[in-house]
Formats: sequence, C-alpha cells, structure tokens
Amino acid sequence: MIYGLFLIIVAYLLGAIPFGLMVARLQKGIDIREHGSGNIGTSNVLRTLGKRAALLTLAGDILKGYLPILLGRLLGLSEVWLAAAGIATIIGHDWPAYIGFRGGKGVATGFGAALALMPNIASLGLVIYLLVAAITRYTSLAALVSSASLLLWVHVLKASRPQVLFSVICGVLIYLRHRENIERLVNGTERKIGQRVGI
Repeated sequence: MIYGLFLIIVAYLLGAIPFGLMVARLQKGIDIREHGSGNIGTSNVLRTLGKRAALLTLAGDILKGYLPILLGRLLGLSEVWLAAAGIATIIGHDWPAYIGFRGGKGVATGFGAALALMPNIASLGLVIYLLVAAITRYTSLAALVSSASLLLWVHVLKASRPQVLFSVICGVLIYLRHRENIERLVNGTERKIGQRVGI
C-alpha cells in the first residue's frame, strides 16, 4: 500500500512536468501558452515552433507516461497499481500543479502509459492514430479515434480488468480535454497537421 501510494504521487508529479513549455522557453524564450491554441502539448508546439521542438516535447511526454509504470514493475506492484499510476500521470499532464493546473490533453502521455502497461494494445492504437492522421491530417481526430479504439482492442485481446479500466478512463480524459477540438471539427475550423500559426 505504501509503495502504491508513493507511486501514484510520483506519477502525478512526473506527469505534471510541462515539457512543451520548457522546450519553448529554452528554444525560443517564449511561453507556448501565449501562442497558437495555448496548449502545452506536441501539436501546438509543432504548429508554433516546428518539428524539432515538437519531437522533443513528444519524447518527454511519452517518457513521463512510461516511466512510472516501469518504476511500479521494479517495485513489484500489482497491475491495479500500475494502471492507477498511468491514470495519475495523465491527470498530472492535464492538470499540472506546477503551472496552475493548465496543461495538455494527455494523448502522448497516455500513449506512454499504455505502452508500458499493455504494449500490444497500445501498438494497435498507434496504428489507428497514424492511419487517421495520415488520411485526415487532423491530429485531434486521430487521438479521439485511436483512444476509442482501445475499447475494441481490450475486448478482442481479452485484456485484464486493470487494462480495461485504464483504457476507459484514459479515453474519457482524452475526450474531455478535446471538447473544443470536437466543436471545431464539427464546424470545420480545426487546424490540420503542419498548419503553422507563427509566433
């Protein structure tokens, strides 16, 4: 129990590290929250600062989802605690205490956690993401479809209950954080991948 609670706290604190904000400040000396969509995630960094900054942000956000579950495995914790740590990391990314609880949308961090918790299902979700992104050029739509697809894959592959619970909560969080994107997709005003906004 003590190790489990420790892992949850570490997962949230690690998830709350705003890599997009840090990369933007180091590379251009700007606050990424004041540019583009105002989000600290990879998509806004890509539109505002380009591929190099976006790749650094993506790597950081994936790692902070992956590492807490790796730590939990090293501590010998059950899959229930691992799934809870994955959710705590996403919550940390979405509502980071370090920067006033205004964070990202949890896609890359959620993928990192899913990759550590259930690599086969995460890989299938990634394939769906890449296909939808390539066809539509909407990263938000790709995130929504791929996160929803996890519910199919956990059923088809007969995933464990903690994996199913993680997939459901992860999907709910991603949809909640994409409410404005959903509205823009419906209205036809959502920005596409590669559409620069400038500084």
